[in-house]
Amino acid sequence: MHKIAPIALSLVAFGLAGQVLADARVELGDQARVTRLFAYPNNCNVICFRNWTLEQTVEHYLNQSVQRDGYPAAKVTVHRDNDKYYADISGVPSEYQKPLSALLDTGELAYNGAQKLNGEGKWSYDWYLFLPLGMALENRRSIELLHFPPDYSLTQAQDYLRSNTTDRWASLLTFNGIPAEQTPAYQTIVDIAPIAAPASAGSTLEGTYGYFQDYQVRMVKEVTVAANGDSLPMVAFGSPVRSWIKQQYGVDLKVLGLGTISPSEGQKVPVLGSNHPSAIWYTADPASYGGDVEKADAAGLKMMGQDLSAACWQAGVGSNPKADPQLTLNACTQKWQVTAKKQTCELFYRTIRNLTPEQASAKCNTGTVTRSLRELQKPAEGI
Repeated sequence: MHKIAPIALSLVAFGLAGQVLADARVELGDQARVTRLFAYPNNCNVICFRNWTLEQTVEHYLNQSVQRDGYPAAKVTVHRDNDKYYADISGVPSEYQKPLSALLDTGELAYNGAQKLNGEGKWSYDWYLFLPLGMALENRRSIELLHFPPDYSLTQAQDYLRSNTTDRWASLLTFNGIPAEQTPAYQTIVDIAPIAAPASAGSTLEGTYGYFQDYQVRMVKEVTVAANGDSLPMVAFGSPVRSWIKQQYGVDLKVLGLGTISPSEGQKVPVLGSNHPSAIWYTADPASYGGDVEKADAAGLKMMGQDLSAACWQAGVGSNPKADPQLTLNACTQKWQVTAKKQTCELFYRTIRNLTPEQASAKCNTGTVTRSLRELQKPAEGI
């Protein structure tokens, strides 16, 4: 592993909670290492969608991280000195290099797994090794455990948090009181398959998990610890991820089931089982019910209540580390599936059926959704 170069400090300002901000120089490694860990080139063949150099690509992702960590004045410059690349980051805390270094070192485990997978002829031509770049590295609020990132997050957006899945969940967090600009702090993602792949690749990727076990376990261990040493809450999205939790930690999570895992000795991390954020579009598709829109709406409303409850829990325990996980979950399910079920109904029709607020309100006031509203209070297995 590459060692971090000495850090030159220049006290320039005070940041969050009175942190002293500084200048940091981080050694990233040689060209081969930086190229593989930053998935470079991200979107090139003969014609490049973004014709960026390796230095510009790294700067792009590191700038995303410092912004999402809440350091808007921070600046990142990446340059090469002989055979090594360095990142100069100004306007961040003096220890900021530690989580970045940890991410890259752990990323080597993912690369090793991908190499072995490819060596056994199980790597697909349209897959890309893609680490969770651009996440908040220090000021995280909660962790999201997911399956794999969609390929367009890498090739088109070059933003790990730009996908239909993450966008929908961010909106659910805002419905639960988290300002839109703060949602990235709640969405530090770990994918059990660090492979950017087409959305249809889910079943194929199920055979890859074992190759990334060292990476998965270390990533969960590292990101679930906050900068102050507290454990961060985690949401496990979708049945493949919940099955992985059971296999790895022995905790069986249903949708809206709450458990505790210990990524390291003495560490207790509350984990909530949830539907996959994109599952509702399949669950609420009338084609799945022979074209019966009422049945599709009833299934979609039930899942909407579950998803809003899960996002409510994530917002509650993420914003208040001292909050009791079970009491928070109880309050959230009571709110979205009982007390505010009309609001749940309206949000379903607005965000999934694309009705206007006025149309959604009228829809939820009619007798046609009475059965659907009752469905919110019935238990469901979820997806």
